[in-house]
Amino acid sequence: MSETTASRIETEVRRRRTFAIISHPDAGKTTLTEKLLLFSGAIQIAGSVKARKATRHATSDWMEIEKQRGISVASSVMQMEYRDCVINLLDTPGHQDFSEDTYRVLTAVDAALMVIDAANGVEPQTRRLLQVCRARNTPILTFVNKMDREVKDPLALMDEIEAELGMTVVPFTWPVGMGKQFHGVMDLRQQRMRVFAPGEDRAAGTEEVLEGLDNPAYAERFGMQYDQAKGEIELVREAAPAFNREEFLTGKQTPMFFGSAVNNFGVQEVLDALVELAPAPDSRVAMQRTVQPDEPKFTGVVFKIQANMDPAHRDRIAFLRVASGHFERGMRLKVVRSGKELRPNTVVSFLSQRRELLDEAFAGDIIGIPNHGVLQLGDTITEGEALQYTGLPFFAPEMFRAVEVADPLKTKQLRAGLTQLGEEGAIQVFRPIAGSVLLLGAVGQLQFEVVAHRLEHEYGCKARIMPSRFQVARWVTCDDPAELKRFIDANDHRMAYDAVDAPTVLVEYAPELRAIESNWPKIKFHALREHAGLVFQQRLDG
Repeated sequence: MSETTASRIETEVRRRRTFAIISHPDAGKTTLTEKLLLFSGAIQIAGSVKARKATRHATSDWMEIEKQRGISVASSVMQMEYRDCVINLLDTPGHQDFSEDTYRVLTAVDAALMVIDAANGVEPQTRRLLQVCRARNTPILTFVNKMDREVKDPLALMDEIEAELGMTVVPFTWPVGMGKQFHGVMDLRQQRMRVFAPGEDRAAGTEEVLEGLDNPAYAERFGMQYDQAKGEIELVREAAPAFNREEFLTGKQTPMFFGSAVNNFGVQEVLDALVELAPAPDSRVAMQRTVQPDEPKFTGVVFKIQANMDPAHRDRIAFLRVASGHFERGMRLKVVRSGKELRPNTVVSFLSQRRELLDEAFAGDIIGIPNHGVLQLGDTITEGEALQYTGLPFFAPEMFRAVEVADPLKTKQLRAGLTQLGEEGAIQVFRPIAGSVLLLGAVGQLQFEVVAHRLEHEYGCKARIMPSRFQVARWVTCDDPAELKRFIDANDHRMAYDAVDAPTVLVEYAPELRAIESNWPKIKFHALREHAGLVFQQRLDG
């Protein structure tokens, strides 16, 4: 590789910022996503997230059921350029029933932007997502949204975030008032105030900005709200530690911003901070070695598969996080799990469902490869090296339903639809050894509703979702293949295979599982399956 190519890869990697937006449902995450796109110049008009009867929908909410309900149930990916940085932004589902999809998305990013509803503070889903980020030491920026409403006191919110999430908060901006008396935010780093004016269609740089934190005009214009904010800022500056980049990069400290996303307010500061503070792509751990992002050879990992992004073409897109090297359209690639060769010529980058053909990509970029069953969640793709990236989890389902097709003539469509939705990880599909009725496994009830809706509208088959007696599932492995076969044969009435043919035992009650575990000491029972198949994992280990 020439010196010019090496330095170009290094330069391009340094320009990348890849982050996910996470929050509890209704905190304003999708709205903020829209406004970040608007402020970066990526879109001209932000979709109204609340006015669902209007023709505008949020750019990041593309699935029909999302438009009807006004919620995000699929992660969407958007790429934009801002201040000479290439930003890959992943909007995750806020609904807790889709936490598995969010978990997988968080394995593909280098930072997270946490949105908190200023009226509700830290909510259960925020806590759960934060645990995932903390486990990976993901750097987190915090945006406190909806300051144009009657909300919690900002000092109380700061204390709550520190206590609940176990991280130090460093305010970068501070609000002057709230609700009807919300006058704007003080930018504590730039020593100026950005004055609030309601309105959804204002672009970046149109707000009034007043210089200095102690400008005499403030007291006259903003009265007691300014006096209170001034006192709080003095308190915060004495009590809060200074921003420490190392603490931030290890997920121990979070910069905090205040604003109102629906009014395009406070978004500019967040966008600037993402570019300035969020890290460029770093090394990634594979089972064989640690891979550096600026290595010459391309590697990447599939963290998401989405069917029917374009319903007219029945397409399936594998979302791949580039981990190293330089991707070029048409290059020869290898799927490490299967050994199959790929030569992708129609690779795309995304602005939600608007796609553009992509000629090249670098570490940190998220690219979409059209997929016809060749790629699975967790697949590592390389230029030939036998690498396997780790850390892409599948959780044992907590709810089960049996599924049948209402019209027997549509059985083929049902199986095709469930196969594709299973590959996505939207639902887990199990084929019982005994009996022909397929079982669906999910973390939450809404997943079943979404699957039924998508089967009908995307695959043309109405499905009956029925109760199932099973409540617990565990994947099973054994170092002795003969013992595993004996176990499967002896328990065939409660055994099933999942989407990647990993054997799974299904039981009605937890005590029943404990009895089986004690009767079969050589069998290993797993509540977590990593990558596409435990069989493959064992093959690598052995």
